[in-house]
Amino acid sequence: MTIRPKPPQRLFIPGPTDVLPEVLAAQTRPMMGHRSKEFEALFAKCEGQLKQLFYTESRVYIVASSGTGMHEAAIRNAVGGRVLNFVSGAFGRRWYDVSVGCAKEAIRVDVEWNTAVKASHVVEALEIALDDGPVDAVTVVHNETSTGVIAPVGEIAAAVRTVSPETLVLADAVSSFGGVKIPVDEWGVDLCLTSSQKALALPPGLAFAAVSDRLLERAAGISGRGWYFDFLNLEKSLVKNTTPATPAISLMNALSLQLDIIFEEGLEARFARHARCAGLTHEWALENGFALMAEAGYRSPTVTTVANNQGVDIADLNRFLGERDMKISNGYGVYKDKAFRIAHMGETDEGDMARLFVAINAYLGREE
Repeated sequence: MTIRPKPPQRLFIPGPTDVLPEVLAAQTRPMMGHRSKEFEALFAKCEGQLKQLFYTESRVYIVASSGTGMHEAAIRNAVGGRVLNFVSGAFGRRWYDVSVGCAKEAIRVDVEWNTAVKASHVVEALEIALDDGPVDAVTVVHNETSTGVIAPVGEIAAAVRTVSPETLVLADAVSSFGGVKIPVDEWGVDLCLTSSQKALALPPGLAFAAVSDRLLERAAGISGRGWYFDFLNLEKSLVKNTTPATPAISLMNALSLQLDIIFEEGLEARFARHARCAGLTHEWALENGFALMAEAGYRSPTVTTVANNQGVDIADLNRFLGERDMKISNGYGVYKDKAFRIAHMGETDEGDMARLFVAINAYLGREE
């Protein structure tokens, strides 16, 4: 394995994450024509590697957008009538808001924050909804960035197929993809979306979605798909190894290199590293008298939400950490100042976590 220079982690926030210097530098490569054989080769390489990372034999669309753009793409292409949006945090709520914004009949199903959406929740809500007619799709967030809770999407997808085989399963894996194994085909997920700036450790600006054949067939019968996010439009270009609109070529260069780095590390090794860093974070929090907000058994391998039961001034803590070139995140929304979030994703390793914990302990006056 190539030994790469890796500066100490600075950002322990749930995105954007730090990016390796050579990956940042890849963006400065000379520009190429986006209708050239050179670009087609770059696109084909990246799409092929992304399919491996999604564990899918179908296709992966690559779009210049945020993950939220793919929320809209999913709704416009998969939903002609009704959609069940499961909300257990800020980004489940985001998907519901997008569904409403796309003028779909969105049914919001709230699940207590800091707990996972489970198959039982989905079955109950889906059975009730089916009494009033078909449900085109359900949306669920695999890894809720706002709470640090990971949902059992494989179990959810299996439950949906049992109750309503025609209902599509759409999953948001923005803050988990690249940090934990997500076997899209094995789970039977029809769409799994993510973006570049979290566990993939890339600059922001790219979004990706693994899309099943049956979702593509469904899209052909749905009006109002738009143009930029129309999967049929994307598919026509994909088979030619290109995109309908001008792609983010510089970001694609960075993606290509980072995917090589990820596969060189090895997927299982990368997932195991994320799990170790999560374990270290949990241990540190509990050993220092804090509590973990996320439900036991469903704690994210990429971001940990810590209850601020000791009344730490999080803004002042971040000022202290900033002087040492580090930063963590405050709690999200209603949890501002009541919790803080420590991300352990991307290129973060055990040494980075140790450095952060030494600094926080110094602030708390608990130096060993």
